[in-house]
Amino acid sequence: MQIQNIGLIIAAGVIAIIIALFQYMYKAKNRTKKNLFFAFLRFLSVFALLLLLINPTFRKNTYYVEKPTLVFAVDNSSSIKHLKQDIQVTQFINKIKESAELKERFDIKYYSFSDVLKDTLSLTFDEKQTNISEALESLDQIYKNTNAPTVLITDGNQTYGRDYQFSSINYKQQIYPVITGDTTAVTDTKIQQLNVNKYAYLKNKFPVEVILTYSGVDDINTRFEVKSGNNTVYSQPVPFSEEKNSTVINFTLPASVAGVLKYSARLIPIENEKNIVNNRKDFAVEVIDQKTNVLLISDITHPDLGAIKKSIESNERRSLTIIKPSDVKDIEEYQLVVLYQPNARYRGVYEKIKASRKNYFTITGSKTDWVFLNREQDIYRQEITRQTEYYLPRFNPNYGTFLLDDIGFNGYPPLIGTFGEINMKSSYDALLQRNIGNIKTEEPLLATIEDNGVREAVLFGEGIWRWRAQSYLDNKSFESFDDFFGRLVQYLASNKQKSRLNTISESFYYGNSSIKIKAEYFTKNYEFDRRGNLNIVVRNKDTEASQTIPMLLKNSSYEADLSSFSSGNYDYTVVVVGENISRSGSFSILDYDVEQQLLNADVTKLRQVATNTKGSAYFMNQEERLILDLIKDQRYQAIQKSKENIVSLIDWKYLLVIIIILLSIEWFMRKYNGLI
Repeated sequence: MQIQNIGLIIAAGVIAIIIALFQYMYKAKNRTKKNLFFAFLRFLSVFALLLLLINPTFRKNTYYVEKPTLVFAVDNSSSIKHLKQDIQVTQFINKIKESAELKERFDIKYYSFSDVLKDTLSLTFDEKQTNISEALESLDQIYKNTNAPTVLITDGNQTYGRDYQFSSINYKQQIYPVITGDTTAVTDTKIQQLNVNKYAYLKNKFPVEVILTYSGVDDINTRFEVKSGNNTVYSQPVPFSEEKNSTVINFTLPASVAGVLKYSARLIPIENEKNIVNNRKDFAVEVIDQKTNVLLISDITHPDLGAIKKSIESNERRSLTIIKPSDVKDIEEYQLVVLYQPNARYRGVYEKIKASRKNYFTITGSKTDWVFLNREQDIYRQEITRQTEYYLPRFNPNYGTFLLDDIGFNGYPPLIGTFGEINMKSSYDALLQRNIGNIKTEEPLLATIEDNGVREAVLFGEGIWRWRAQSYLDNKSFESFDDFFGRLVQYLASNKQKSRLNTISESFYYGNSSIKIKAEYFTKNYEFDRRGNLNIVVRNKDTEASQTIPMLLKNSSYEADLSSFSSGNYDYTVVVVGENISRSGSFSILDYDVEQQLLNADVTKLRQVATNTKGSAYFMNQEERLILDLIKDQRYQAIQKSKENIVSLIDWKYLLVIIIILLSIEWFMRKYNGLI
């Protein structure tokens, strides 16, 4: 309590005494013992009322015991069931839940994981991917400020993601791996990895690389073969021994027919081989008979040129040629022309573009000659200021020319453009808009224009190489930016007329991948329509079974998730309910379950994880030992903590009750004695 409040309380007591004595002693005609009693009651009631007005505060400490958190993270992938450990894992968790000693010592939290971490223990053991590293990183963020040892129940087989053996070094908690699955080494041959490009070009040959492995001690001979339908297109004998337990086979296959070519790679199983699922792997290649050639014309050297080239050529179906405007002879062989910071030397280039009606992409910046550019075309005009400005990108969610997601543009660095107003004289669709610092403008930073059958895109700023670098910093890969730039190039390189309904799908999917078909639906003014009711009808070509699925609105597209579909060949039709508009396509799902390729638990990695984090590794039949070790470990102690609360006197409701009682007693006694 503050000293100031103490002084006020003393003053309140003095005032209450003065009021009580003045009323019942000084003014009283007859001073009796009753007057002293009445004065005492009045003193208490007045003093209590003054205390309420002063409202002093008191500090109250409450003490509680905080137990350490014990985290159980359970692998929910299908490899657990494939290794016939699903029942044992469930029984193990039940025994943990029944342990009263653990409950008394720890605050127990349960999680499951496969490709992502989930705060639920609904175990189905049917997830198709495992990312142990992602699960540990998520738990590390959740419990970064607490003492939370982690019991990791898994077979240690990870299908993708960072190597958890090394990423666990930075994990702040102790990890206790509980190893599930068979740890006995058995004789096995398998296709460890098959590498092939997704696309190939007609009348070319595409390379295939296969890594084959063997675990065993005997010398064996088997055969590797690749079939297309019933035809064997490649075959090779493969010897293995204890010393030579792996081999790499490189070969090429002809891309003789356009379309999706499906193949089945098979390593002939040896006698009495336990797991033959991992001896087969299906793959496919889409053979295309057209390659997009892009011409980039630049009169200066700039880092943007390298970023654009890398981004465009990340797709093998596209190639980029960079030349100076003075070297341009013929542009007919190119599907798209990129004009980088044009100036007066581009006059002949613009004449060729107009004559051939080529689609083009204009990128402006600090070196752009806007006097020339304003005169050369009449679609947009830039105010001439001879000054530069930094422009931040802002994604336009209403962009509807083609399907595109926000890849994090709001966090991208600014581009350098010419300061001044842009006047668009033709209809356009702004993909990105300008921000100047914290000021939002409606002026376009990146816009697409379709005028008289010719498509153009304009980027009003240089420095796009920084965007590609930022994409890598954000996502540890260039994929998101390259996909964004690739979609822009795909739109510009095509002369396909606009349609009110477009669909996006791959020609084939692997069975362990996410299978999503997207559609974009526009109004008659070609503005994205969020009010549409779209259904997709999917038909299995092999069984003739069909299924109608509603498509959900997600960002600027409609989407259907078909990841639960089994392998096979499918046709689909997207229909707009209430309108005579539909689009059809087809795709294939290749049979592949990476979790079934696994034969044993990865004991070595899990033990190393325990060592990295100062924990211990256990097997499924050692639950009693695990419980005992956790209880005895002195690193995990309950901590007594205190919490200080500041309580105001006005919050104490009983004081008001006391005041009412005092005043009531005083009134009743005075009434009884005839003083009222």
